[in-house]
Amino acid sequence: MFKARSFKHCKACGSAVTYSIPPDDNRERATCGACGAIHYENPLNVVGTLPVWQDQVLLCRRNIEPRHGFWTLPAGFMELGETTAAGALRETDEEAGARIEMQALFTLLNVVRVGQVHFFYRARLLDTDFAPGPETIEARLFREEDVPWDELAFPTVRETLRRFFDDRRRGQFGFHMADID
Repeated sequence: MFKARSFKHCKACGSAVTYSIPPDDNRERATCGACGAIHYENPLNVVGTLPVWQDQVLLCRRNIEPRHGFWTLPAGFMELGETTAAGALRETDEEAGARIEMQALFTLLNVVRVGQVHFFYRARLLDTDFAPGPETIEARLFREEDVPWDELAFPTVRETLRRFFDDRRRGQFGFHMADID
């Protein structure tokens, strides 16, 4: 199980925090002995798309760490003030410069060991003109047989692509959930 302990100081008063189980709670929290504030550490949401053009998917080669030079779907951390779909659309524009039509949520992946939840939406590419941003070396379309499986950046990308191509062969698309180690 993921055990976060990223708080060292209270966000309210700056005093050192300790980890203990507050009254009426069931797990350790960062607790300030000076002002009594309790700080919660919750999973981060990663949002992105699975952009499709005919029988191909759009992948981006990362220009940042982690996994610089590896391929991924356009995705990133959700920002405050946006929905998961709005964040996925923003990330697709920022990373691939791709114009898309958002479709249904395709997969939700729990990545407990790193404290993340990944949401990938299906997206229909409106054209094949891409303008990758600074976080992307290149953006390219791949057919299943051409996907660089050994050069994918993250297990969640591999799982999402595997499920997409499996669904495509069956001729039906559904919603998928999985826990990723």
